Amino acid sequence: MAESSSAAAASPPAPALVVHRGSCHCKAVLFEFDGPRDVLQTECNCSICRMKRNAHTIVPGSRFRLLQGEDMLTLYTFNTHTAQHLFCKRCGVQAFYIPRSNPDGYAVTVACIDPATIESIRTEAFDGENWEQAYAASGIAAYSKA
Repeated sequence: MAESSSAAAASPPAPALVVHRGSCHCKAVLFEFDGPRDVLQTECNCSICRMKRNAHTIVPGSRFRLLQGEDMLTLYTFNTHTAQHLFCKRCGVQAFYIPRSNPDGYAVTVACIDPATIESIRTEAFDGENWEQAYAASGIAAYSKA
């Protein structure tokens, strides 16, 4: 019993989750997800993220809900075709996508989240130009695990 108490005391408490809401620019695509107020944003320099200046937060699939606009999404894939890049057909904004690094989760574009529920944003870099090495060294695969 003392062992579990000391283990619990050694681990910081999990951050409280809030419901974040977001959308594409024209609001045809609406979503929400449960996540902490302090958002970890990843900036990637792979070919597509660099071109769209994408900064995203990875959310477990079980915590993400598409509320509206599934019929307004169009899909783009390339290279391994694992990442599912979804864009609004009307305004062209990618509010979220299914990332290669976490195919069981969603990468939500932080700029598409209503800022009212965000307390802080911490940014980390991901070396997508050297994807395989960065993936192995970063621990990013765990981000979509609840």
